[in-house]
Amino acid sequence: MASLRRYSNLGALSRITFGSTKLEGPLPDAASQQMFTEAVTAAAEFAENPEGWLVLTGPSGSGKTHLAVAIANRCIERNQTTFFIVVADLLDHLRATYSPDNPISYDDLFEQVRNVAVLILDDLGMASATPWAQEKLFQVINYRYNNALPTVVTIRGPLQRLDETLRTRLESVGGFAKTVQLGNFNSRLALGIGAVRPDMLARMTFENFDTKGGANASPQDQETLDRALHTAKAFATNPEGWLLFNGPRGSGKTHLAVAIAGERLKQGSQVFFAFVPTLLDHLRATFAPDSPVGYDELFEQLNSVSLLILDDLGSESSTAWAEEKLYQIVVHRHEARLPTIITTVATIEELEDTKSRIASRLVDGMVVDWLPITAPNYRDQRRRGG
Repeated sequence: MASLRRYSNLGALSRITFGSTKLEGPLPDAASQQMFTEAVTAAAEFAENPEGWLVLTGPSGSGKTHLAVAIANRCIERNQTTFFIVVADLLDHLRATYSPDNPISYDDLFEQVRNVAVLILDDLGMASATPWAQEKLFQVINYRYNNALPTVVTIRGPLQRLDETLRTRLESVGGFAKTVQLGNFNSRLALGIGAVRPDMLARMTFENFDTKGGANASPQDQETLDRALHTAKAFATNPEGWLLFNGPRGSGKTHLAVAIAGERLKQGSQVFFAFVPTLLDHLRATFAPDSPVGYDELFEQLNSVSLLILDDLGSESSTAWAEEKLYQIVVHRHEARLPTIITTVATIEELEDTKSRIASRLVDGMVVDWLPITAPNYRDQRRRGG
């Protein structure tokens, strides 16, 4: 067994076992803890009888590497030859073998990785940007796939982040590969977006929403505020369909959206709050090589979160790329009937002129409840001492 441990490349990771694993996992939310418990079961079953492939996906810090290492150590206990390696390190080692003074040849290392009884590839996809790296990884994965060699792969983020040539071998086909997710993908933790700031939640509540509209508000203005507040409260209790608040700046649109978010958060629901121009900046940034999350990961969260709030639609730079991304989000959530709140200063006529495809979804009265607010700007009244 000592020789197997030396061969395994685990080093100090030999201390990690299923016996030392906490079943609730490292993430704090209940859903992620349930996922981790189920993943422990799947990993332990694989370790006792390594057949096919096990793919572990999830956000950073969700326990993927921990379970992969626990599998490796259990396989070694059962006298199975096992090799663990981080993908970035594997590629570095393969490149280094081209050096004339390297004691290990490329062919020796490549054959070791391709043919070892149980292979653990940690953090696949994070170092595969170059064509050479893509080719080497595909050769390893394709060989082991074709020869049905037991393999464990961990991926930071959803499987969709991988290049298609790699993904097709990892997706479950005929029960050969099993994918297990550990934890909910939460791009806001990496990018600092999506969460409602605590100071906003404290200031913008239903209790302190002023339906009088200030000294300059007319009875009709107050009526629009009353209707908006009543509808927002009902939506917060039972989110169905969409709400669209439109009106002048400072009229209370964002206040009501944040108040709804606060109530939903108290109920344990997931909320993604985004100022539209900032959201588009972050979507663009995900294409950078050093981005902590990929575009697909953030986009999937926007498409699937329980409640999405798009604040100040229409204030973003009107580029073709921005229009396309917003349209894709709107279409997906509209067709799936996922609860969504939009605030905008634009009228429907203005949106039809500037964002005709998006507006075509927003005029669907079966899904979207328009809540026009005509009250004057609260902030301007405060500035003037009104």
